[in-house]
Amino acid sequence: MRRADLVAWLLSPCEPFARSPLATSSFVILFPAAGEESMAPTRLLVFILGAAMAPLLFVPADAAGQVGVDYGRVANDLPDPATVAQLLKQSGITTVRIYDADEAVLRSLANTGIKVTVMVPNEILADVAGNPSHALDWVRSKVAAFLPATQINGVAVGNEVFKSRPDLNPQLVPAMANVQAALEQLGLAGAVKVTTPIAFDAVVDSFPPSDGRFQDDIAQSVMTPLLGFLQRTGSHLTLNIYPFFAYAAPSSTINLDYALGNPNPGVPDPKTGLVYPTLLDAQLDAAYYATEKLGFSAVQWRTSLTESGWPSGGRWGNSLEAGGVVLRSDAASIANAQAYNNNLINRILSGKTGTPHHPDADMDVYIFALFNENMKGSGPDDIERHFGLFYPNMQKVYEFDFHGGAPPPPSPAPPGAESWCVANAAAGDGRLQAALDYACSHGADCSGIQPGAVCFEPNTLLAHASYAVNSYYQNMGRASGTCDFSGAAHVVFQEPDEICDPNASWCVANAAVGDDRLQAALDYACGHGADCSPIQPGGKCFEPNTMVAHASYAFNSYYQRNHRASGTCDFSGAASLVFKAPKIGNCVLPWKAWIQETTSMSEGSYAAI
Repeated sequence: MRRADLVAWLLSPCEPFARSPLATSSFVILFPAAGEESMAPTRLLVFILGAAMAPLLFVPADAAGQVGVDYGRVANDLPDPATVAQLLKQSGITTVRIYDADEAVLRSLANTGIKVTVMVPNEILADVAGNPSHALDWVRSKVAAFLPATQINGVAVGNEVFKSRPDLNPQLVPAMANVQAALEQLGLAGAVKVTTPIAFDAVVDSFPPSDGRFQDDIAQSVMTPLLGFLQRTGSHLTLNIYPFFAYAAPSSTINLDYALGNPNPGVPDPKTGLVYPTLLDAQLDAAYYATEKLGFSAVQWRTSLTESGWPSGGRWGNSLEAGGVVLRSDAASIANAQAYNNNLINRILSGKTGTPHHPDADMDVYIFALFNENMKGSGPDDIERHFGLFYPNMQKVYEFDFHGGAPPPPSPAPPGAESWCVANAAAGDGRLQAALDYACSHGADCSGIQPGAVCFEPNTLLAHASYAVNSYYQNMGRASGTCDFSGAAHVVFQEPDEICDPNASWCVANAAVGDDRLQAALDYACGHGADCSPIQPGGKCFEPNTMVAHASYAFNSYYQRNHRASGTCDFSGAASLVFKAPKIGNCVLPWKAWIQETTSMSEGSYAAI
């Protein structure tokens, strides 16, 4: 039998397969060796789709590591799902994860070739665990109804349950089992994998990595049956890991290049002698060692990093502070986010999915997140709103490339569009210093970053270099090629948080108008966008507890959040502008909505109120 005839013969009775989700997967057809006239069915490796399905002469082909994105939608300004689907295709993004099973999103992804993982929300997890019929109804309406046009390849049961809903820990594995049973009943279990994303917090004693283990309260009671389920069903171990949070912790001494995945000497595990080139590798191996302590091998399944990313800006919101201490303020930046995410994307696409402890481990990655989401966190400046690859207008926050290879150079700014030049942390200190020196000696106004000047703080090479290269770029009329510095800088089209504005101004209260007018103006500011939480009882700026102090804080917050627009610091004469940073007690008024209050500068630098 000729090979073409064999293919036709194999497919002719299998119309159900052509309609199944597996029809879009990659398969290897086993042909007879050269010179053989025929191949008996017993000599073929068969792939069973289900009890009622005839044996098919296919075996799945090995898939390389894939990189996708987390498509979160906690926002009120995002493009519609159909537009997003086109954006994904244009960007070369072929895999997405959503945090529900929204019908509009799933229909928009139909016939795009984009694979999608849907989620059973934590809110209904107990119902799914307690009622197999409920699980079957959910799978039938949220998964089967969209196949095969929409390529649903996974169901995440809950999200970070151990961390966000520990009360549901006993229901987690039963819910996963009921979803698995529903998929099996509908003949979909071979194509749709069931798992649950685990926050890295579940792993304790994570350094050295060989000490990694799961929390005592979940290790035997939940993780052991969970890992057994993954092993039994051939599903993925899914983890949410953010090296950013470890780097940004107040007590952290972690090297930035190590956290970002840039070239660095590495960090050894003193117990095993293994050298870790990145913080992510160390965290992954800590999780792998934790599974082994429960009697499982990490190489028994494929690993998916269901969330990993780095924020491009913002500040720590109240929910992200550690014991009231503001964490590292230099961690969140466009340059750092670009370096981390591009390093991770390129690593997976190049096939480097292993770790020092498991060099042959397979791994997929989802970058968190597709968009900056404006309803996350505690306010507009919270870093939780700055993890996106795209702004809501679908403009890139920075350059990246899901096709593999180095990211392309930034596109020139459209005529008349505002743009800024920022330093690239991945370039290393030597190139940053060279770029700073060149800019300052070739037309940049670097007086603002001299000791004692308004933009000297933060006194870091990255901050000073961004200030200098941007000044040079602006003074050169944003001409093409004036923001390169041999790769040490790049252009962005939304005002970056990390560049200090030497023309900063502040809005403060006018004590002469009296408390009644100040109170009325304060109420207006707090009710129209100002972040007044720091001046509530117990807040970090509550003291001094005076009307003029609280009103000044509220007025300035309103003014900065409105981008210092004309008329936003008046309040019927109750406020006025100042051009030197004011200080109220121990609370410094920020010069931009995103700036953290700091006590690192000398009190002599401020005009007290």
